[in-house]
Amino acid sequence: MWEGRFITALRDGQWEYVRRSRGIRAAVILAETDEGEVLLVEQYRVPIGQRCIELPAGLIGDDDGGEDDTVGSAAVRELEEETGYRATEIDVVGDFHSSPGMVSESFTLVRARGLARVGDGGGVAGEEIVVHRVPRADIAEFIATQRKRGLAIDVRILVLLSPSIIG
Repeated sequence: MWEGRFITALRDGQWEYVRRSRGIRAAVILAETDEGEVLLVEQYRVPIGQRCIELPAGLIGDDDGGEDDTVGSAAVRELEEETGYRATEIDVVGDFHSSPGMVSESFTLVRARGLARVGDGGGVAGEEIVVHRVPRADIAEFIATQRKRGLAIDVRILVLLSPSIIG
């Protein structure tokens, strides 16, 4: 039906849905410091018209010449770009679908460990990402506070509230 640089709108019978263009996938990063703090990011999201609390994430192979990009290399790059932390260890947790009734996209959840602060983070120009270091034990309270502030909460935050998924 329509194709842009990053997404394609499709129809299958009467069902309409969206997929990523050019085989692009996403890596979502659960990054935890040695002190037991989880790194979360806050950024404005155009489709919902508000700031959102999320796990750091990024696209795999979205840049020209990025055909050889891997989940691991994208996760390391995006974590550093968004949060200013570099990971020495990336472990794949698994693939998940966030909205399978509308979007065919899956994302690969990874766990990042061995974190070292190497910069300020904040994302690329125009992203204005705010980094939050939240003790794992305080995640539920932090999320409730952010909701009261009027921020949106990405569904992937639920993995932090359900430890059996990530161990």
